[in-house]
Amino acid sequence: MTGSHNGAAGRGRGSRLRRTAVIGLSFLVLLVAGVGWGYLKLTGSIDTFSADGISGDRPPDTSAGQNVLVIGSDTRAGDNSGLGGGTGEVGRSDTAFLLHVYADHEHAVAVSIPRDSLVDIPACKKPGGEWTAPQQHVMFNAAFSVGETAEGNPACTQNTVEHLTGLRVDHTVVVDFAGFSALTSAVGGVPVCLPQDIYQRDLNPKRPTRGERVFAKGPQEVSGQRALDYVRIRHGIGDGSDIGRIQRQQAFVGSLIKQVKSRGLNPTTLLPLANAATDAMTVDPGLGSADKLLRFALSMKNIDLRNTKFLTVPWRYEGERVAIVEAEADALWAMLKADRTIDGQDAAGTSRGTGATPAPAASSAAPVSGTGVEVAVYNGTTVTGLAARAAGLLRTHGFTVTGTATANSQDQARTVVTYGPGEKAGAETAARLFGGARTMESGEAGIQVIVGRDYADNPSPAPASPTPDSLPSDVADRSRSAADDPCSDLSYG
Repeated sequence: MTGSHNGAAGRGRGSRLRRTAVIGLSFLVLLVAGVGWGYLKLTGSIDTFSADGISGDRPPDTSAGQNVLVIGSDTRAGDNSGLGGGTGEVGRSDTAFLLHVYADHEHAVAVSIPRDSLVDIPACKKPGGEWTAPQQHVMFNAAFSVGETAEGNPACTQNTVEHLTGLRVDHTVVVDFAGFSALTSAVGGVPVCLPQDIYQRDLNPKRPTRGERVFAKGPQEVSGQRALDYVRIRHGIGDGSDIGRIQRQQAFVGSLIKQVKSRGLNPTTLLPLANAATDAMTVDPGLGSADKLLRFALSMKNIDLRNTKFLTVPWRYEGERVAIVEAEADALWAMLKADRTIDGQDAAGTSRGTGATPAPAASSAAPVSGTGVEVAVYNGTTVTGLAARAAGLLRTHGFTVTGTATANSQDQARTVVTYGPGEKAGAETAARLFGGARTMESGEAGIQVIVGRDYADNPSPAPASPTPDSLPSDVADRSRSAADDPCSDLSYG
């Protein structure tokens, strides 16, 4: 991998927020309330992180909309020491979401990526300037801790998200605990709903007794420390997982935005909100001034609550971790790349099948052509002749096969295509011939296809790719609108 960026360097304060919805609250409020910024002179400081660790091996900028990565950590450093979170001074990210703002600037969707998701982390730059080796099948939140600094490594997380989604991230934002607390207080409290009473042990499972009741069942308003406690609840409610907590936090985001709008977009209400939000954020240099942030927020002023959706990347449990369901996730990324909403409409509101001109298919939907691409093929199973079979398939599509051999390990369940610096495109093209194959960067030059048991069981060529219209209906059904009432569905509790 080439490129530059010290993701841990810069002027960030090192105090970052804990959970998916929490870490995006300030930024989403700015987007929705952006119309009021024209009346304000922002006094809050805006910290930026250095961009010299952003990978040079990035997806092309082909999406008509904009993609904003919102991340955070649970460090107790700085002003956040009294607000809870993780232990130690190393910035640790729990979860993040990718906010796609459609080209019409009237629709938006935020896709949460759970902290326990198993992903591939590409090479990332450490504070000393050296680049790490790529990591395979590790927890997503490990990317933010690369370099082990209090500020965290937002560039590494951005590189990981771009590698995972194939979408170029236009901006990256990190938000902290203290700013979130101030924001919920400035708005006068946020309406929430709980399906049952919550006690002290639900916030701290190590307590020997359940302790006092901290939240009563039913509707209520929370702000400051109580808002932080609410979004961090994990035990004693629902299935005790981060997935359930993510859904609850997504509902919290929508409730906060509605609360801001209900107070009116005027200087009196927006000034404390805007200053709390800017104080809370560390951003990439592209948003690193009040003018830049203002212009970006103003461009989002027409986003409607009903058109702001929240969902979690398609997932399944893999032991105690979360595995991303790649076929469904790839369909989701393809739809965002084509700027189509998750319910199958284009950003202008034209439903598919109604005579609308379809969005151009992604380039990966074209016939597979490996002309000019050299690959080596390895059999990662005990099935005799599997490498030769895969090599024949590759040759029929124009690839040059430099050799076949037995892999070091023969218990490969899933086909993997590894690639060296500058060879990502060729590896992704080869992977399209093997259904469900993963691509990952390696420290070695060249492209290697290690075929697994999945290819032995189903040796037919994979379909070209998901089309932008192929998002499964149950994924869209699990989404939540920012306009939803916080008490309308407590199943996420």
